[in-house]
Amino acid sequence: MKPGALPEVSALLEQMAAQLSALIKQRGLGKVCMIGIHTGGVWVAEELHRRLAISEPLGTLDISFYRDDFSRAGMHPQVKPSNLPFEVEERTIILVDDVLQSGRTVRAALNEIFDYGRPACVLLAVLVERSGRELPIQADVHGIRLELGPDEQIKLNGPDSLSLSLNTRDE
Repeated sequence: MKPGALPEVSALLEQMAAQLSALIKQRGLGKVCMIGIHTGGVWVAEELHRRLAISEPLGTLDISFYRDDFSRAGMHPQVKPSNLPFEVEERTIILVDDVLQSGRTVRAALNEIFDYGRPACVLLAVLVERSGRELPIQADVHGIRLELGPDEQIKLNGPDSLSLSLNTRDE
C-alpha cells in the first residue's frame, strides 16, 4: 500500500461511530462505557466518545505491566495511570485501540479490566486492524483492515490532528 492511499482518520472515525451505534442498537446493549488504551487508543476513543455522545466519562488504561512480552520486547514504557471513573460490573464496555496487530495489547487490556470487575459485555473497536495476529482476537468494529508485510508498520499520529502513516522498519 502506498502512503498516499491511506484514508483520512476523520472518515474512518465517522464510519466506526455509525457501526458502533448500529451494533449497540441491534444487540440492545445498555449501560455503555468506553475505555481507550494509552496512547493512540485514547485519542481514537476521545473522538468516538464525543461522536456517540456517551454520558459516562471516558476511561483510560495503561496496560504496560499487563503485557506478556514486556521484557522480551525490550519495552521501556512511560507508565501512565489507568483511570476508570465508573463501575465496570455488569456494564457494556467499548474497548478502543488504534491498531490491532498481534492481539497482545487487547489481551492485556482485558486482564486489567477484569481486575476492576466483570463487565456484561466487551466490544472491541480499533481504527486499524492489520495482519499479524498472534492471539485469536478480532475487532467488532474497525475503521480499516490492512494486509501489511512483516517489515511494514502503521502508526497513528496525533493527538491534535489525527493521521495515519505507513513506514518500513529498518532492519
